[in-house]
Amino acid sequence: MVIKEIEVKSVLSKSNLPVSDYAVNPYVGCLHACKYCYASFMKRFTLHPEPWGTFLDVKTWPEVKDPSKYRGKELFLSSVTDPYQPHEAKYKRTRAILEQMKGSGCRISISTKSDLILRDLDLIKTFPGARVSWSINTLDEDFRKEMDKGVSIERRLEAMRQFYEAGIETTCFISPIFPGITDVKAIIDRAKHQCNLVWLENLNLRGDYRPVIIDWIHENRPDLDGLYQNIYSKKDMSYWTELDAELRHYAASEGMKYVRDDDSVRSGFGELPVIANYFFHEQVRKSAKK
Repeated sequence: MVIKEIEVKSVLSKSNLPVSDYAVNPYVGCLHACKYCYASFMKRFTLHPEPWGTFLDVKTWPEVKDPSKYRGKELFLSSVTDPYQPHEAKYKRTRAILEQMKGSGCRISISTKSDLILRDLDLIKTFPGARVSWSINTLDEDFRKEMDKGVSIERRLEAMRQFYEAGIETTCFISPIFPGITDVKAIIDRAKHQCNLVWLENLNLRGDYRPVIIDWIHENRPDLDGLYQNIYSKKDMSYWTELDAELRHYAASEGMKYVRDDDSVRSGFGELPVIANYFFHEQVRKSAKK
């Protein structure tokens, strides 16, 4: 592992994501080393020759001078790293920005694969309308270990439960959905009583990790070669269209609301979650540019 500390002028950057006003990335790189990580494109800007997942730049920055200017704004932790990857236990850079912004009146949303976030539960509770999501794309621990170095799925689900029971809005982010592998309904059944929202995101292969995933499928699940060729070479969207219809029917049968590309719908605590479908990336990218 290549780990170094770097100084930056600010850890807050304006975001063009539809879900936040500012992105907060306390680290460059991520030691969860997900094979499918879209953020691996960051290698182009870091000058790191090491493979993605084997380096980490730990950011230090001047303390935010006037946190109150972010009142009413939404901060997203994090867009190109996991704010609670293992070395956060030592460096506490995510905790540092949360402490600096406490009482500012800003809103925060956090996305992670870790249960280290439990350390900051009481701090996160001080932010109005805080939202936390956990990425889960399988209940099969063997497959999970093939794809990432995060904590186990059960540890993620347990962290989700504790946040949900603490009254913090939680999301089960089923991402990325691997065609023919991810059992979406099984994951929803496991998480539906401890989250407010379920986000669905398809596996979108591009950049350096495309051949990594395609090669893994060929070597480990050759029975799916044809399906992946249809989706990712022939651009056949019928798999996602059919899964969309299947999950819409499933949601109706379970009494859950099902929406597409709509982040504004919420369910209350004690209710079944809303399921939001984000299969169609072109629509999401267009909305992010507005």
